[in-house]
Amino acid sequence: MTAVANVLLSGVVGSTAYGLAHPGSDVDRLGLFAAPTVELHGLRTPKESYVTTAPDRTLHEAAKWCRLALSGNPTAMELVWLPDELYEVRTPLGEELIAVRSAFLSAGRVRDAYLGYAQQQFRRLQNRSDGPFPAERRGRAAKHARHLKRLCAQGLELYTTGRLTLRVDDPREFHDFGERVAADPTAALSLLRHYETAFAQARGVLPAAPDERPVEAWLRRVRAHFYRAEP
Repeated sequence: MTAVANVLLSGVVGSTAYGLAHPGSDVDRLGLFAAPTVELHGLRTPKESYVTTAPDRTLHEAAKWCRLALSGNPTAMELVWLPDELYEVRTPLGEELIAVRSAFLSAGRVRDAYLGYAQQQFRRLQNRSDGPFPAERRGRAAKHARHLKRLCAQGLELYTTGRLTLRVDDPREFHDFGERVAADPTAALSLLRHYETAFAQARGVLPAAPDERPVEAWLRRVRAHFYRAEP
């Protein structure tokens, strides 16, 4: 596993965080780190992301993570809404980031990102033969269906309340839905259409644009903290 310095915030995400993991599920980790400030001003900029498997871990440089979160990226957004027990690294600067997490939110970007990711899961389900999925593909199809339902539900919650709950209330409901879609793929389309209508009719609480001021201020504190003058 690649050693990455200056990790500010990291935790367990994915199916474990959603409460949808089963025996044998991968344990996914997500985090962000700060590149040494002086390295940002040379001929070659430092690497912005590190992705490893076995264990499955993704680490984004602080500025890249901020850009992803400002765009409404659902995967990036998870990092600052984790249950406390799932954080493995939580530095003071990481705490400050959690404290300003609402500044990243905006109505259009949240709606487009969460529905867009859900639609992506639906397109993956469409790459099949007509009728039920064959036995060897049912597990993958059920997983895509669970993610579709989760993204829709979490996105609508974030859009209408300004808060994101990662752990689903009824894991059995999501697993049953996945199995139902594997047997009858049309069930996925009806759910997607339901949430598209719900978003269109919902009264959102998010602003039209994210508030970049506290995000910029946080990132500048990170850069100041990790600045070391060259001798």
